[in-house]
Amino acid sequence: MNLANWLERTALRHPNRKALFLGSECIGTYKDFWLAVCALRFHLEKEGVKSGDRVAVYMQNCPEFLVAFYAIWSMGAVIVPINFKLHLREVSWILENAECSYILGDTVLASDISLPDITVFAPKWDQLSTNIQVSPVSCSSNDLAWLFYTSGTTGKPKGVMITHGMIKTMALSYFADVDQVYQSDTALYAAPMSHGAGLYSIMHVLVGSRHAIPISGGFAEQEIFNIAEKLNNIHMFAAPTMVKRLTNFAKKNNKKGIGIRTVVYAGGPMYLSDIMEAVEQFGPKFVQVYGQGECPMGITVLPRWEVADRKSKKWKERLQSVGYAQSAVEVKIGNKMGGMIETGEIGEIMVRGDLVMPGYWGNTDATSNTIIDGWLMTGDMGSIDADGYLTMHDRSKDMIISGGSNIYPREVEEILLLHASVSEVSVVGRESGEWGEEVVAFVVIERGHKFLPETLNQHCLGHIARFKRPKDYINVSELPKNNYGKVLKTTLRQNLKQNIQT
Repeated sequence: MNLANWLERTALRHPNRKALFLGSECIGTYKDFWLAVCALRFHLEKEGVKSGDRVAVYMQNCPEFLVAFYAIWSMGAVIVPINFKLHLREVSWILENAECSYILGDTVLASDISLPDITVFAPKWDQLSTNIQVSPVSCSSNDLAWLFYTSGTTGKPKGVMITHGMIKTMALSYFADVDQVYQSDTALYAAPMSHGAGLYSIMHVLVGSRHAIPISGGFAEQEIFNIAEKLNNIHMFAAPTMVKRLTNFAKKNNKKGIGIRTVVYAGGPMYLSDIMEAVEQFGPKFVQVYGQGECPMGITVLPRWEVADRKSKKWKERLQSVGYAQSAVEVKIGNKMGGMIETGEIGEIMVRGDLVMPGYWGNTDATSNTIIDGWLMTGDMGSIDADGYLTMHDRSKDMIISGGSNIYPREVEEILLLHASVSEVSVVGRESGEWGEEVVAFVVIERGHKFLPETLNQHCLGHIARFKRPKDYINVSELPKNNYGKVLKTTLRQNLKQNIQT
């Protein structure tokens, strides 16, 4: 089934229902939405784009981004969303690798792309009109729908092949495991639509709820609260760094999140102190999911009642976990060879099911190294307890081996964040002639506090084993992050090496 069928059906059943909002102002009904999709599809077909072709979308969050999704899918082509914050070299590499010849996006953003035979078209909402409707072409569940490029924090990004069936499975799992969506709800796109926020449009299209894009085109705390108070019943996808920013802003401005119904957070570690503070400020609005591009948004879930629970015997352990397996997948813990590990032991997180990618675009070596006997080797380290809850420890590459002992940076980071002077922290390993590696903490100090390494050292000694404590604390004004808010530990390790050499 073609995913665009869901939009067509909603538009036929509810043509006058409000669909698209710019800020809090409605700019189109579901009929308008569908007609704009048909108009853009006609344009692409006239330009020679065919079923199976890859079409890049390179623009800031805007209503036209949603139109692009469904127009491309409707004609059987493949969307290649590109984060507009990426460097032009990264953009050019993705375009070449995906063999894109057509870009939907801002002509100013795309003007410096020097690749030959690339056509750029800037779709405008008020110009996307037609009276002719055409049904989506037939697609199977195995047909490619989305080519998602990984963030590339450890090298060149890889193109994850996401099929129509995978996205359909993700959407149905959302209803079964994550949250319900109602027609009175509003999906707010404050996180990049090239990522999880864009994927999550599909459930809201199926139900016929509203879609709001901030006028800023991105994440601005005051704007989010304003839209929520006007439109009500807001659903958002947010990275943990965004949740923390919302919480800090709300505390300073006496905001309780009126109008926000659900915030699904994922995309990186959510530290215990941060989510506890968020729940205390806003109440039971948060749901955690764990996924990867290779298994989008659908590996595990921690539902809102468990995120907000403070009475159950194991509430803290649950809150430090990423929840239990979603309905469409199996989750196991294994070793480098794919063999299973006993309950409670730490190993690599493995996933199998209909939501797992068929492979990487044009990269059979990476595929064979990542999919082993049908299992996706995530590269994340974790353990599963007797009740089936998964706790992530770190990426396998981030684990520190010091004196023959394994040290998981997240454990040290969680402890340091308990100290009032620590705003953000990232822990990495540094080469050591004596120990092999030693623990180093990069620390962002909370405003109004002083950087006191000895105090932090004593704090760690009061909570974790002596061999796990950092051997060095480095005060930084900010941590390097990619465009999705993930801390670039590779950059931190490179900085350490440069300091050693100098």
